[in-house]
Amino acid sequence: MSSETTTPAEMLSILENRFQKHTHRHKNLKWTEIQQKLEANPQKLEILIKMEKTGGEPDVVGFDRDSGEYLFFDCSNESPKERRSFCYDKAALDKRKENKPKNNALDAASSIGVELLTEEDYRYLQNLGDFDTKTSSWLQTPENIRKLGGAIFGDFRYGTVFIYHNGADSYYAARGFRGKLKV
Repeated sequence: MSSETTTPAEMLSILENRFQKHTHRHKNLKWTEIQQKLEANPQKLEILIKMEKTGGEPDVVGFDRDSGEYLFFDCSNESPKERRSFCYDKAALDKRKENKPKNNALDAASSIGVELLTEEDYRYLQNLGDFDTKTSSWLQTPENIRKLGGAIFGDFRYGTVFIYHNGADSYYAARGFRGKLKV
């Protein structure tokens, strides 16, 4: 995605093309219904534009019948390029005295308007394709792990989804985060 401004109409076209290209991600869903929902929620469409601009390649991956909401995940093959080299959260960023990363995953996600994927979300995503085969993605971390200084991340190696831990203040050029949005 270029750094040029993307209009809502352009974003709808990008999403429709992605929807048609990856039909296995959203069986039994109809683009016209998704488009109507997006057009009725311009603030959500703006969030999808931010997801796209930071390399997320958002796509619809499900529908919650109870809430009537469509679920969008970042579906880029690797962790979104513009969201890498972040530690987990602000407390972890503040803890670092030297070589601080430029941001943290939770604040960056909030500024876009998304939540980090949970472990359950991540495993679901991996059923839709092979993601993070060369990168990894921070995941929402249970409070008991975070209180001890850690955070969790996921990746896909050797035909297997791995969920693992690291210090929340760590950051790597190949670790970013994936977001989710309900519309």
